[in-house]
Amino acid sequence: MISAAQIKELRDRTGAGMMDCRKALEATGGDLNQAIEKLRMEGAAKADKKASRVAAEGIIGVAEGADAVALVELNAETDFVAKGAEFQGLAKAAAEAALKHKPANIEALAAIKHDGQTLDEIRRGLVAKIGENLTLRRFEIVRKGSGPTAIYVHPGSKIVSVVAMDKGEDALAKDLAMHVAASSPRYLDTNAVPADVLASERKIIEAQTAEQAAGKPAEIVAKMVDGKLRKFTAEITLLGQPFVRNEAYGQKADDPVEKVLKAKGAAVKQFVRLAVGEGIERQQTDFAAEVAAMAKQH
Repeated sequence: MISAAQIKELRDRTGAGMMDCRKALEATGGDLNQAIEKLRMEGAAKADKKASRVAAEGIIGVAEGADAVALVELNAETDFVAKGAEFQGLAKAAAEAALKHKPANIEALAAIKHDGQTLDEIRRGLVAKIGENLTLRRFEIVRKGSGPTAIYVHPGSKIVSVVAMDKGEDALAKDLAMHVAASSPRYLDTNAVPADVLASERKIIEAQTAEQAAGKPAEIVAKMVDGKLRKFTAEITLLGQPFVRNEAYGQKADDPVEKVLKAKGAAVKQFVRLAVGEGIERQQTDFAAEVAAMAKQH
C-alpha cells in the first residue's frame, strides 16, 4: 500500500503530479529511487514527443559577473508558462552557468549541472510537468571592456541588450544600450559587416539602380550604387545609425552614434541584442477554422 507520505516525498523531490507519483511508486513497489528514475525516463519521453512543437515565447535570462555578461534565450510555447517561477528560474540558472563556464555552444551549456542535474534534464522535467515544449535556444557572452558596461532589460525580459565600452561614461553606456534595444543594429561599424553581406546587397542595389538609371553614364550609376550601399551599411551598424538620444547630447536628430562617441571621447568594444523568438517561424492558428474542423469530426 502506497502511503500519502511517500507520494508527498516523491512529489517534493521531482515536482511531478500526484497521480504520476502514485503510479510510479505502485509500479516500483514503493521504491523511491526507482520511482524517481521512472518519472525521469517518462519525462524524457514526454519531452521528446513535444520537441517538434514551436516554442517562440519565453524570456532572456541575464547574469553579470566582474568580467562579462551572459544572456540566454529560453523558449516556451505560451507566454503564460514563460511567466512562471520555475521557467524563469531555469533561465536564470542557465545564464549563470553560461557566465561561469563560458561553454562553446548551446549543447555544452545544456550539459552543465545545476543542483545535481544537467540543465537539459531540468528542462525535460519541466516539459513533462508543464506539458509544453521548452527549448534552450541560444546564448551570448559579452566580455567587458575597460569602460562601463550597461544592460537594458525591456519590461517582460523579452528584449535585452548589453553594451560594453572601452571608454565613456555610465550614462552614455545606458543610453547606447537603450538605443541597441530600440534600433536593432546588426554590426558595430562598416568594418564589421561581412564581405558576403555587402556583396549580396551590392548585387540587389545594382539590379535596382540599373532600372532606375537607364541611359545614364556608367560613372553616375556607380556613384548611385555606392551611395545606396553606404546608406545600407549605416542602417545596419551601431555607429552609423542616428542616435535615439541625440537631443540629450546636443546633436541633430539624424546625427550618427559615431558623432556622439567622438564628441564624448568614448568607444564601444562590443554590443549584443537578443529578442525572444527572433527568427522563429511562428505557427499561425485560425481558431474558427480549427473549431469548424473539430465539429465535422463529430
